[in-house]
Amino acid sequence: MTVPKERSGHEGADDNGGMPGAGDDGYVPSQRRLARERYKRARARRATAIAALSTLVTGVVLYLVVVNAPGWPRTQETFFNWEYAREAVPKVLEGLWLNVRLLLICGAAVLVLGMLIAVARTLRGPVFFPLRVLAAAYTDFFRGLPLIINLMIVVLGVPALRLQGVTVDPVLLGGTALTLTYSAYVAEVFRAGIESVHPSQRAAARSLGLTNRQALRHVVLPQAVRRQVPPLLNDLVSLQKDTGLVSIGGAVDAVRAADIIVGRSLNYTPYIVAGLVFVALTIPMTRFTDWVTARMDRRRAQGGAL
Repeated sequence: MTVPKERSGHEGADDNGGMPGAGDDGYVPSQRRLARERYKRARARRATAIAALSTLVTGVVLYLVVVNAPGWPRTQETFFNWEYAREAVPKVLEGLWLNVRLLLICGAAVLVLGMLIAVARTLRGPVFFPLRVLAAAYTDFFRGLPLIINLMIVVLGVPALRLQGVTVDPVLLGGTALTLTYSAYVAEVFRAGIESVHPSQRAAARSLGLTNRQALRHVVLPQAVRRQVPPLLNDLVSLQKDTGLVSIGGAVDAVRAADIIVGRSLNYTPYIVAGLVFVALTIPMTRFTDWVTARMDRRRAQGGAL
């Protein structure tokens, strides 16, 4: 007598553990859906090929227009000279380290000072009225004052006072000027974030027994900072570019290193090198800002927490 074999639980199943072509829930996509998916993939491949071809054609046309334009040889010699570019790259990169250090130090100082000014502007009660007025005057003044004038006053004017104990280092003075200007912009960003938090959040915190300071610290500020991350990153990108302005005081950063070569050679290729270095440093920060903004927009559209 033949004993029938016991069927395995996986007999007749594919690697997905279900029917052939099925998922764990036994779902089998219809032929219409499969055809639709194939059509979408083919359309995506066709769109990619068209975009690549269009980009290639546009690049070739632009190249031909530029290289055949009148004056291109002279422009190439003046702005795109390989010999001067090779000389400028190591010196510009060496000077760039100063710009990066200024970005890190001034960025941290700007965030702290900007937060303090924003909190001062949002304090309640008549006793804080003078503080609110001073904070408002600070932001109005430094947001209206051109950065280049602020740098000239601080970097060039302060040493002229010959005050004992006051530094004349152009790097420190330039960083101070950058901090003064950008903290005014960042303070307004923080203030907008604080005021965007619904008053019910503060009222709920107060009803739980938190003081005004505790409610501000533990409830209002965390929400305000999360909401203002994209504009804060934009200000950081702008600060990175403006660190090159400290060169007006003689600090040898990337811009000043390029300027020294230009002054000796009367060829402007080093400026192009310095500009491209700043662009290369700024683009990742810009793309990161775009990614953070898109992520927060998606979470906001889904009703999630910011």
